[in-house]
Amino acid sequence: MAAEVAAATGAAPSALPVSSLSAASTTAAGDPGADLAAVREDLGDCQRCKLARGRKTIVFGQGNPAARLMFVGEAPGAEEDEQGLAFVGRAGQLLTDIIEKGLKIPRKDVWIANVIKCRPPENRNPEPDEIMACQPFLEKQIDAIHPRVLVGLGKFAAQWLFKSMEPISRLRGRVGDYKGIKVVPTYHPAFLLRNPGAKRDVWEDMKVVRDLLKE
Repeated sequence: MAAEVAAATGAAPSALPVSSLSAASTTAAGDPGADLAAVREDLGDCQRCKLARGRKTIVFGQGNPAARLMFVGEAPGAEEDEQGLAFVGRAGQLLTDIIEKGLKIPRKDVWIANVIKCRPPENRNPEPDEIMACQPFLEKQIDAIHPRVLVGLGKFAAQWLFKSMEPISRLRGRVGDYKGIKVVPTYHPAFLLRNPGAKRDVWEDMKVVRDLLKE
């Protein structure tokens, strides 16, 4: 099964765009779809940080509002900025394989988001003020979905979820807690494309995710 996680087939990821959610601005308790729609409405045509000047689209995130598993990445890339969807490039194809071939879960049944919702220029790292500007909206997304397990993909997501400045190489292998939700940090799929030997480590992390979902 480790080989299945390591494989990258290039299959197009399936996703539920946020546009399919209810546009209600007030929500009934226990309705994650409506809660997410309210978060998106609050976000609006966001101008809260300097990334707004260069983006094409806000990448809010997509998937199943009632997901038991949520992935949090770093930031949108060029293809995500064009399409308005999270993880649709080569790294997204690899993430799809990790979810569907490794965890045996349809990608449409998880939720996928990023620490920041606009593409940084030249795909540079997110800056602290940008992360802080997006933080309330990611917090509200997690509160709305309330998954059983959160997976932090890469340094910035893992550090945000753990509230730690330790490198991802030290954070992975641990299970953290975010408001009672189990947190599993692992390497970003883009890192795996550059360092395929790390796929074995990600597979070990996904086995932890699989076991946590069974609890």
